[in-house]
Amino acid sequence: MVKKISQISFAIIMVLMLSGCKNTKQKLQEFVVKYNATASSFKAENVTLTTARGYINDNKIELRFETSLEQNDANKTAANTSFPKLLKDMFDKNQIPEELVNEGVQFDTYFLADDNTVFVKEIITKESLPQLLKE
Repeated sequence: MVKKISQISFAIIMVLMLSGCKNTKQKLQEFVVKYNATASSFKAENVTLTTARGYINDNKIELRFETSLEQNDANKTAANTSFPKLLKDMFDKNQIPEELVNEGVQFDTYFLADDNTVFVKEIITKESLPQLLKE
């Protein structure tokens, strides 16, 4: 009887362990779904909307940050300073999981003007992440 209970318990534990192991592609998909579900509550200066798009075959996630800022040199200069700080803050708060980057997922991030033209584009990889987090 005890042996039977032990075998059943072992089987249940193994099933739970195997179902708890997710591969990078599953984590990528889950991140994109969760990010977009919570995007409406995202708060950052001048950001009006943020969205994520996953590219499973390329092991890449695209994050877009739309702003209320007009495309001009002054705003572009300010964006070059503020956008890396925003990204670092998102990593610090685990809004962008460092684990995904360390597993090889590339984040292409765009800080956009009110007309959807690009102020700043940051590509975050395992190699570039230490520099971003240092700033």
